[in-house]
Order: sequence, then structure tokens, then C-alpha cells
Amino acid sequence: MCSFLEAQELPPIEAYSATQYGAENQNWAISQSKDNYIYVANNKGLLEFNGAKWLLYRSPNETIIRSVTVIDNRVYTGCYMEFGYWKKDQKGQLVYTSLSEKLQTPLIEDEQFWNIIAIDQWVLFQSLNRIYIYDTKDGATKIIDSDKIIVKMFKTSDGVYFQKLNDGVYRIENGKSVLVTNDTVVKSNYLVNIFNHKGYLLLQTQEKGFFQFKNNALQQWNITSNNLLSKTSVYNSIQLKDGSFILGTISNGMIHLTANGDVNFQVDQSHGLTNNTVLSIFEDAEQNIWLGLDNGINCINMNSALRIYNDDDGKLGTIYASAVYQNNLYLGTNQGLFYKPLKSNEEFQFIEGTKGQVWCLSVINYDLFCGHNLGTFLVKNNTASLISSELGTWNIKPIEGNENLLLQGNYNGLNILEKQNGFWKLKNKIEGFDISSKYFEIYEDNILVSHEYKGVFKLKVANDFSKIISFKKDENLNKGFNSSLLKYNNDILYAYKDGVFKLDKLQNEFKKDSLLSTLFSDKEYTSGKLVVDNNKLWSFSNKEINYISPGKLSEIPKINTIPLPSLLRKEMIGYENIIHLENQEYLFGTSTGYIIINLNKIDEIIYDIHINSITNYALDEAIVTVGNNADGDFKNAENNFEFTFSVAEFDKYRVAEYQYQLVGHYDQWSEWSTNYNALFKNLPYGNYTFNVRARVGNKMSSNVASYGFTIARPWYLSNLAIVLYIASVILFSLFMHNVYKRYYKKQREKLLEKKQREIELKQLENEQQLMYFENEKLQQDIENKNRELAISTMSLIKKNEFLNDIKDELKSTP
Repeated sequence: MCSFLEAQELPPIEAYSATQYGAENQNWAISQSKDNYIYVANNKGLLEFNGAKWLLYRSPNETIIRSVTVIDNRVYTGCYMEFGYWKKDQKGQLVYTSLSEKLQTPLIEDEQFWNIIAIDQWVLFQSLNRIYIYDTKDGATKIIDSDKIIVKMFKTSDGVYFQKLNDGVYRIENGKSVLVTNDTVVKSNYLVNIFNHKGYLLLQTQEKGFFQFKNNALQQWNITSNNLLSKTSVYNSIQLKDGSFILGTISNGMIHLTANGDVNFQVDQSHGLTNNTVLSIFEDAEQNIWLGLDNGINCINMNSALRIYNDDDGKLGTIYASAVYQNNLYLGTNQGLFYKPLKSNEEFQFIEGTKGQVWCLSVINYDLFCGHNLGTFLVKNNTASLISSELGTWNIKPIEGNENLLLQGNYNGLNILEKQNGFWKLKNKIEGFDISSKYFEIYEDNILVSHEYKGVFKLKVANDFSKIISFKKDENLNKGFNSSLLKYNNDILYAYKDGVFKLDKLQNEFKKDSLLSTLFSDKEYTSGKLVVDNNKLWSFSNKEINYISPGKLSEIPKINTIPLPSLLRKEMIGYENIIHLENQEYLFGTSTGYIIINLNKIDEIIYDIHINSITNYALDEAIVTVGNNADGDFKNAENNFEFTFSVAEFDKYRVAEYQYQLVGHYDQWSEWSTNYNALFKNLPYGNYTFNVRARVGNKMSSNVASYGFTIARPWYLSNLAIVLYIASVILFSLFMHNVYKRYYKKQREKLLEKKQREIELKQLENEQQLMYFENEKLQQDIENKNRELAISTMSLIKKNEFLNDIKDELKSTP
């Protein structure tokens, strides 16, 4: 008895819920601007998505927006009793302008606008009663009235058509309606779309499929999908750029038809959609398909290099191994072994007897071996027979030079399988080594075994593989969690977080390989698991998958990168597995199914980055949105800024990362991050330039978005304040100069007065001294005069005495 799984491989689907985009569930129309922003007509208003953040603009009259179309720099919308356009102002915010208010003829009661089409210089708004033709050059509006309900309006390469209910299909020519056909098919069926297809009109009905309009008659388009379409109610459809068709159904999700009308795939709520009712479809510039659903918005990456099989019910489990054998695809999981025909959408079938953990699948000499927790199985005719009951077969490898022997690694060490009489069976365990052998390689007459917790061992084995003669641990190699050992291009490689080491056969030791070691980095390392398949060496890191292929023009191998982050891969780390399917397609096993990678479609697109909004505020004041079209000048208190930026990238398996700098404050580039905003608080005054760049995968954005701004100096450092400061300083200096001048003048006068007094005193003292000297001199003169007088007197006395004596003598003389 088999259990069955649906095996449809689908492009990646990114789902956005109402909670994520912040509006109501229903989404009626989708369009895209030149800068790749997505616009959605929602029950609550107009949604804008820049790749990082959703923004809601409420409808002008608080009613449901039913239609949206972006034309040049205008976003035209239609809703209940209202139509017009939105245009971004200098702050980058959409501002609405009503066109219906300018009409000379009033709208019909309860009129709603379900469709908008642009052709040349005219924009057509369709309600159920009229078509309004707006001339974008002169602003004039013409009206096409209808006496019957207009079901829908359609644009083709040769004009605009519309269907009147129970009447026919009309074409608009020179502003008037001209009947094209009133065939009973269009009278009795709602039309979903009209296409130009291979030189004729192709009309698609809601319930009856496609009809070709040839020679003024309708006939059923004979395609293989007619049986499906007859059971499906289609609500809308589009024709893609490659000529194929996308059909949105009322209850069966989305259907993709080829250009020839064959069913390519169908996806519904059980396969990734958030709802089975598709209200709108849009193909964007990168050929992604956007679905506006009755509950949510989905983006299908139609042009992706990846196709996804999701094990939604968990019946497969985590995939540990896969193989292509006899035109079947085999998957080994933690729940057993499954298979289905290759390149088919048939269901996976479980192979009885293999329930449990599968560790490996190896195709050796046209036989398929399954390494299992129970032992080793040989798979033939989609049945499995146990050929070895040694528990836990990690891997199985051929022994060079002996086609009848295989070496397998088990929980208990190494074992030998032997082919006898056309049958494989366990020959013996290699005695002398009981360590679990997850990774092993044969090297000359040695066997190298790697154990992530114990290290790398070199085993000398007997010629008959019966026992281990000797073994030793390689002390030069460190043990490594999630490490691996394998052979690539006749080189034995050991890989773990410190790099990739290659065995030097001459010196018989491992040496670090500088080129291969670039596969791992300290920050991005998740697993040292290496896989060799189809002459390619695969490695797995946090941000990407790498593979090395031989160089085309030199012997230097080339490292190729697939930007597929670990978070999105959902693999079992340490047990990564990848196999070649056909051409350039590879299957990568995950914990929720598998991913098919088409290397021919790996095309790393270079994106533009945009600064979406700039907000500025002063402390404790309201936040103000600033325009980013020109540099800004701000008051000193307005020194808090928040920048939001994004890349309009919508691939589920691509991750946009951002890096920014604020020149003038923080000149170094920030670390790469998925955050799409940057906040700067309390910036000092000065001139600044905010720069931001992005990378998607390994490709840098084509531009660096910049915004320059200036924060004014505080009032106390303004030019006027500085002038006042200078004037004050000058006046104060003059004042102080005068004060000091008067002070010093007074001090000088006092000093002069003091000096004068001192001089006068000195003069007086000198005069007194002089008088003293004069007096002394006079005294001396007096004394001298007195002495002279005395002497003179004495002389006179002596003379008198002499004279008296003489007189006396004379008298005495007779």
C-alpha cells in the first residue's frame, strides 16, 4: 500500500496579509510606477509598497477603491462616485486631485469605477453605466453612455473594447462605440478579457473558456485546458509578456496557461496562496505576478531561478538525500524513501519497508543504494531490499580497482559490502575501529575518517579490508562542528569554520587552501558541509550557496554565488544535500520539501535605492515630513531626523540589505542590515549629507541615494548674536578702556601729586639741609669771624698794650 503526495513544483510565492499591509482584506486592482513601487486598490484606500514598507492613503470619500492605474507620475484611481489621480508633492507624499468634480455632466447615482485604461494621451474610466474619456493634455472629458450594463472594458494592441450585458462587444473609435460582434456567445456569457493572439481576437469567457474571433464569427479555441476551464469560474486574466496567460478564478486560485493554451501549473490556497479568490492580476517590470485576493496580496516570482516543492502536510519530512535513478526522482527523508517520475507533477510514492531515517542515496555501478538508520537497502523496480542490517549507514563509496566491493560508514565504524553472484551483501566489518564514520575517503592504502566531535583519523587498513592495522589522529587539524571530509578533483578536502584544508600528498599533511577557504567566513559560517556533484563543489553559508566550477579560460576554478539565505532555505544544517537533475537544474533538499535551482536563470539584478521619507522634529514637538527633492535647512532645535529607504525588490528569496553614513557626524559606513530606516537624535549644528546604498545578493545598488541638510546654529551662536557679541566686546572694551584710562589717569595724578609732594618734601628737605649747611657755614663763618675778631681784638689789645707799653715807655723816657 502506498501513501501519496502531490508533487507540484511552483515558483516562489510571497504572501502579504492584511495585517502586514495595514488595510482591509479585499484588493481590486494593482499597478506599478516607473520607480517600481506597487500600488493596490484596497477596500480601505490606496496602498503603496516600496519593497520594504506598505503605506496606506485613505480613499478621498472613505469608500472602496475599485481600480488603479499608474500613468507617468500620476496614480489614477476610481471608487464609489469618484475618480481622479494622485501625485506626489515636494515631501514625497501622494496628494489627490478629483477629476469627477470637474465634470459638466453629473455622475449617475451609485456609480462606481471598476476599470481604468490608458491609451495615448487619454485615460478611460469605466463604470457599469458609462465610459469617461479624459484628455490629459487639455483636461477635457468625453462620455460614452450605455443603455445597458457595461460588463468590462478591455485594452488590446489595436484598441479598446467593452462588453454590454446581453448585447455584444463594442470597440471605441473616435470617441464613439462601434459594434464588433453580437454573437450569442457574448450575449449569454460574461467576458473576462479580450486578447490579440496570433493575428486574431481571442475572447475569454467566465465559464466557457476561450473563443477565437475569425471572419466575424466566434469559435471555441481548441486547447488541452478546455476540460479544466469548463469546470472553473474565471474572474479575470492577463496575457504575460511571453505570450502565456494567467487566469484568476473565483474559487480555484490561479491557473497559468502556456501561449498554446496548455496548463503549466495551478496554485491555490493549499499550495501557498492566502485565498482562492483572485480579484486582480498584474505583471510587474520584473515579470513577477501580483495577485489581489479576496484576502491578502500575493506575489509570484514567475521568472525566478527557483521552483519550490512545499511539503505542506509534512508527509515527506526533512530531506536528507536525493538521487536520480532510472528516470525517477528519489527522496530520502527522516520518514523514509519516496519516489516519483522525473519532471512530472505526479504524486510521490512511499517505498514500503523504508520507514525511518534515510541518511544517503548513492548510485554506484548502475545500482541505487539507500543508507538508512536500519542499515543498507538496495533499490530496484521501486522496491527496497535490506542487504545489510548494520545500523546507521551514513554513506557508501566504491573501492577503486575492485568493482565487487563497496565501503560503507556506519554508526559502529566501517563495513564492506560484497557482490557475489550478482547480489550485494555485507561481507565484514573492518575490525579495529569502532568510531562512527559519517565522512570517510580512501587514500592509497589508507582510509581517512572525520568525526566532528573527535577529529580526523588516518587508518592503515589491511589489503583484504578485514582489519585496521593502525590508526592515529591528525593532531594538526582541529575538530569542527558541522565539518566534512570529501574528495574533489582527486584532492581530499577537510572543511570546517576555520576554512578548507587540502591534503598535501607529498608531505602527507593537510594545508589550508586560500581559494577554497573563501567559501567560508567567520560571520557567515553555518556549515562546513561540502557536496560534490556534476563536477561542481557546493558550499553553504548564512547568506548564500556557493559552487566552484572549473575555469573556462584558466586552471583557476571559479566561485559562483547564488543569493539564497539560510533563513529562507530552511535546510537541516550539517546535512545539506544537492544533486544535479538535468541541464543546469539542481535539487536542494530542505526541511519543508525541496528547491529546484536553474543556474541558467541566476541573474542578479542591479536595483536602484530610494530615500522614501525624511521626518524631522524638535524635542517634545510633532513629527514633520520633509521633502527629499532638495537640500534642507533646519532650525537648531529641529535636530532629530529619521530616514526611510528601500529597494523595490519583490523576490521572495532575495534579501535587500542597507548601509548608510551621515557625513559630518558619522563618516564611516554602518554595518549591513535589513533595517530600512535610520534615526539620528540631537545632532549638533553643522552641514550633513546622508548617504545610503543597498545590496541584493552580492550586487550593489546602481546608485547611492543622498540628502544634504544643514542644522542652524543656536540663537546664541547666530550671526546677529556673534555681531552683538563682537559689538558688546568692543563696547565693553572701550568702556573698560575708558574706565581704566580714568583710573590710571587718577592713579597717575595721585602718583604725580605724591611724587610732587615727595619732590616738594625732598626739596624742602634739601632746602632745610641746605639751610642747615648754610647755617653751619654761617656758624662756621661766625665762629671764624669771631675767631678773627678775637684774634683781631687780641691783636688790637696787644697793639694797644704795645702802644700803651710804648706810650708808657715814651712817657717814661725823658
